[in-house]
Amino acid sequence: MYVGVDLGGTNIAAAIVNDDGVILKRVNLPTDTSGGADAVVGGIIRACEQLLAGTDKPPLSIGIGSPGSIREDTGTVIFAPNLPLRDTDMTSELGEIYKCPVRLGNDANCAVLGEANAGSAKGASHAAMITLGTGVGGGIVIDGKLLTGFSGIAGEVGHMVISSGGRKCGCGRLGCWEAYASATGLVKTALEFMEKNRDSKMWELCGGATEKVEGRTVFDAYRDNDPTAVLTVNKYVEHLAIGIANMINILEPEIFCIGGGISNAWQYMEAPLIAALEREEYARFGADTPKTKLVKAVLGNDAGIIGAAMLGREWVR
Repeated sequence: MYVGVDLGGTNIAAAIVNDDGVILKRVNLPTDTSGGADAVVGGIIRACEQLLAGTDKPPLSIGIGSPGSIREDTGTVIFAPNLPLRDTDMTSELGEIYKCPVRLGNDANCAVLGEANAGSAKGASHAAMITLGTGVGGGIVIDGKLLTGFSGIAGEVGHMVISSGGRKCGCGRLGCWEAYASATGLVKTALEFMEKNRDSKMWELCGGATEKVEGRTVFDAYRDNDPTAVLTVNKYVEHLAIGIANMINILEPEIFCIGGGISNAWQYMEAPLIAALEREEYARFGADTPKTKLVKAVLGNDAGIIGAAMLGREWVR
């Protein structure tokens, strides 16, 4: 059996996962950030203790998915927003307790590994995934293995520039994909169009308070055929397609998964996004060239747990 741990700013989710990526048992604990890094690591240990209570065999491996920048080679979280982790060793203590390999990975990387093993990309040797939330996370699987780079931070696709000199990103660069394709970027685009169109239904939905505009506001108005919301979604899809096409042109995955909160609006984005990719992908020049299949991720919150378990499994195979 393999253990997967998905560390979040609010909860720690841990599960026993079998070779097929099926969750056999799970526990959830609140993330204690009040005691600093030691409390967070202690919470992971407690989650594993509860998970493994009553089992007669130790796990073959433990995988941990964490937000932020990580060093896979040292099992260290360099920095994690919303968590008190700075150059924090996340693996040594667990390894000493359970006498098994413990591997740390970025949570977005774990999500794509989960989808590749048990979700919408199952069976694909080459897959890529993005998660569209507050930011844009990404992960890449090549020949069935997660692409992590030499120190473990590969896959930060949200920080490729798609508009030189464009919007300022949280990372400090200008024009990053994340500044346009995240939920935050969608809201910024909506506000830009709303200022030009004061009769938009989005003003009614937010009660005139722009700070209340969120992704749901845009798609609720889009469903009602609000012209400004339609413009917003079309521009958002255009931005999203540029980054996806860049990834497809570089990686040529069999499957490209889209997850995260914005993917809940998949029914409205799928057709225009595929049409936009037809214009953007290099592969359009070859009529007989196999095309990457674009799909919605299906595992939801389980993707990170399953992927973390599969991350650990890679070290014992």
